[in-house]
Amino acid sequence: MAAPRSRAGLRRRIGLAFALASACLLACGPPAPLDHSGPTSEWRDYGGDKGGAKYAPLTQITPANVADLEIAWSYRHGDISDGSDGTTRTSFNATPIMVRDSLYFCTGFNRVIAIDAETGAERWAFDPQQRLTKLDGPYPRTCRGVAWWGNGEKGGHCEARIFTGTVDSELIALDAATGEPCPDFGEAGRVSLREGIGEDVPGWEYYPTSPPAVVGDVVVVGALVSDNLRVDAPAGVVRGFDVRTGALRWAWDPVPPNWDRSEPGWARGTPNVWAPISSDPELDLVFVPTGNPSPDLFGGARDGIDHYGSSVVALHASTGELAWHFQTVHHDLWDYDVPAQPTLFELERDGVNIPALAQVTKMGHVFLLDRRTGTPLFPVEERPVPQDGAPGEQLSPTQPFPTHPPPLHPPKLEPEDAFGFTPWDRKACSELIASYRNDGIFTPPTLEGSILFPSNAGGPNWGGMSLDPVRGRIYVNQMRTISSVQLIPRAEYDALPSKVAAYPAELYPMDGTPYAVRRGPLFSPLGTPCNPTPWGLITAVDLASGKVVWESRLGTTRDQAPFPMWLPFGAPNLGGSIATAGGLVFIGATTDKFLRAFDADSGEEIWSHRLPFTANATPLSYRSKSDGRQFVVVAAGGHGWSEPGDTVVAFALPSE
Repeated sequence: MAAPRSRAGLRRRIGLAFALASACLLACGPPAPLDHSGPTSEWRDYGGDKGGAKYAPLTQITPANVADLEIAWSYRHGDISDGSDGTTRTSFNATPIMVRDSLYFCTGFNRVIAIDAETGAERWAFDPQQRLTKLDGPYPRTCRGVAWWGNGEKGGHCEARIFTGTVDSELIALDAATGEPCPDFGEAGRVSLREGIGEDVPGWEYYPTSPPAVVGDVVVVGALVSDNLRVDAPAGVVRGFDVRTGALRWAWDPVPPNWDRSEPGWARGTPNVWAPISSDPELDLVFVPTGNPSPDLFGGARDGIDHYGSSVVALHASTGELAWHFQTVHHDLWDYDVPAQPTLFELERDGVNIPALAQVTKMGHVFLLDRRTGTPLFPVEERPVPQDGAPGEQLSPTQPFPTHPPPLHPPKLEPEDAFGFTPWDRKACSELIASYRNDGIFTPPTLEGSILFPSNAGGPNWGGMSLDPVRGRIYVNQMRTISSVQLIPRAEYDALPSKVAAYPAELYPMDGTPYAVRRGPLFSPLGTPCNPTPWGLITAVDLASGKVVWESRLGTTRDQAPFPMWLPFGAPNLGGSIATAGGLVFIGATTDKFLRAFDADSGEEIWSHRLPFTANATPLSYRSKSDGRQFVVVAAGGHGWSEPGDTVVAFALPSE
């Protein structure tokens, strides 16, 4: 593990860095000439490849020269709303894809833009003319990415296509060369995703936010479904469409086996797939991470509909037929849905490479499975968990716990563990934690209130993990914050004068159940999380041994606290990391406005750069020309906790 971040150690590192920088100014001279002998690589999919590895096989940028990185170009798209104009607040956390010599990405207003990968110059922009501009609920407007498909030919109209999902619940196909809609796809380039979802469903309650997944000649798409509103929430159906015509090829309705299908349309309230999808074209499998059924925090009326909830599910990409599923949480009552793209890798065992899959969860659990069958590659233990939930609830007596690697998040926080800058606020946090039921992870929601640790936000979230196939490691970023959840009897909720909670607290009706619910983080009187630091960290795990190689704090309190309270305590984070063959791990994600690089071997933070907005997106890296530069690119566009932005920033080594 990396050395603890003590203040004395921090002063020593700052002094050493200053001494090295001073020595370099005197003796190092200009940066070394660029090495053009290394490989080139695109970034054709949201996760770098279809297996979601988030790995760039590039070697031009290394720990030895990363300090020389400079801004090569930046691009601003202008799609910003802070909510004051009557539209919903935006966040720009897309990961662009890079194919041939263009970057493609989407904005919070669902515009799709292509820019030159070397210069950042705009090539085209497509505006879908969104009808839905106001979204109820806590979510900002976001679009995390687009997908690319090509038929191997060049020059023909729509021979290469960009697919995007919109807040209007449309799947759109665009000509990758011009940005014009492909006329042979659906109706004038558009396919409606509302069919069978329900005429009574408001637009803001159902729409895709993650990129579609293209597997062969099928484009696969799921959708976000708003949490905790009602039992009969929109269907969580996953669908595959023909990439050329837009015709529906298949639909997977995530209902239990032998479900009564006498009712027309897709079943309501089923687990949805809002997070990014991965695939293995050779096995004809697409891997979908599911959320939990509706509502998230009370399941007494689910009647078995959570059979596929909080699971990783493998479907045959050509037909949509179920291949296997593995459930990470039984009867999920904590909003511990599977939030991240499944990551594919090869695990060597007894001289044989096993096609494997790693799935990270909000609890900090990492499950390693045989991706052909869904069978765990290492023991998974069903352990007893707290019982005695709210009246009418049905609890699973056990939950699955991985043993290789063991959980990466602490399972419990005691009152004596409370954090505070002073004895006064530490005591206040300790008393606050003690006022709730607190039996550790999987404490059920109750009428008196329960501790939620890990929080429903994670642990890890949609940033997931990155994979270094050479070192055989994964890199997982996560937050550590404590929350509470409390069920409210229906009559008491109905009598409330206001049904809106003050941010960051949440209040949901959960219509169709005996309860509403209140949920929110636990803060000290000084506004800091009540749990001890680090509040954000990144961890390297060896896949073969299951052991933690290193763990480092991620982020500071800057941009959340006034100067001089910019402390290296780690920060809550949303967004992911990428790994490179050059031995670096790049990540933004934090509540402070920085992109950082960590040494892949030691875990030391060895470079950072200030950004115009927080980078709550996963970066990418590419090198398109054999005589060109390796770029590291990130979208800096904020999130719900920070100023909305609109900037794509590209870094590279000096060209001379």
